[in-house]
Amino acid sequence: MDWDNLRYFLELARAGTLVGAARRLTVDHTTVARRIQALEKQVGSALFAREAGGHRLTEAGRALLPQVEAMEAAFLAVENAAPGARQGLQGLVRIGTTEGFGNLVLAPHLAHFALEHPGLVLDLLALPRLVHLSRREADIVISLERPARGAVLVVKLTDYVLQLYGTRDYLARHATIRTADDLRGHSFISYVDDLLFTKELQILDELHRPERFALRSTSILAQYEAVRAGAGLAVLPAFVAAQDPDLTLVLPGKARFTRTFWMSMPEENKQVARMQATWAFLRETVAAQQGLLLPALHAPTSAIASGP
Repeated sequence: MDWDNLRYFLELARAGTLVGAARRLTVDHTTVARRIQALEKQVGSALFAREAGGHRLTEAGRALLPQVEAMEAAFLAVENAAPGARQGLQGLVRIGTTEGFGNLVLAPHLAHFALEHPGLVLDLLALPRLVHLSRREADIVISLERPARGAVLVVKLTDYVLQLYGTRDYLARHATIRTADDLRGHSFISYVDDLLFTKELQILDELHRPERFALRSTSILAQYEAVRAGAGLAVLPAFVAAQDPDLTLVLPGKARFTRTFWMSMPEENKQVARMQATWAFLRETVAAQQGLLLPALHAPTSAIASGP
């Protein structure tokens, strides 16, 4: 039986769609379809049921899957033990995370990691939504909610701080803000409620229920730009806003919130060299960024005594 056909079977079982499997294998989706047809001809049974949303394993496919996974594990063990196996990482690693964290914290460091490993292809899915391991959308996922089930390896990656920010010009045009009650009448920038992908981002309600929103967006980077434009106040991650000289803290110490990033990957990936290396690199990178993610508590005078 052709191992390549089995490899295509495994990726389609994991991805659930021809396009998803093709992306992981870096081939055209027609190649995946052709390989699956050849394998089904060899085993004499349909391995997938074709549905509107993709491909679902049949009973024969489910029976074959653990055997092929065992073959893959054996192959990887031999590959990793072979002389010269550590000379270079090869293949694709897809990393899913939130938009701001992916773009501002991870991307620059992942670029350097990719330069060090030219045989490695890194896909960074930095999206304002959940990226699902269960749907095989990514190999490693960094999320705000801890995965609750499945054969998944999970670690706490880091805590990070969010704070209330506004521009100096905006604050100078308004009365001094000393307490949460003083936030009445201010314009706010936040998420679109019915498109909020995790309860962990329902932060503003813990501080103040705005009477008016100047702008709402699914994108934290769009919210940041709206604050910079002077449209209002927003709760932003410190790693997005703290180093911007145009922004200042509002109610420092009182409007300070902590959230957690969790990192997870399927148990089956932990024996794969490129996954191990990327996992370790992400942990080391984030550990080195604690000053950005968890800035020291301080209260600049301009933030307290803002206003006319």
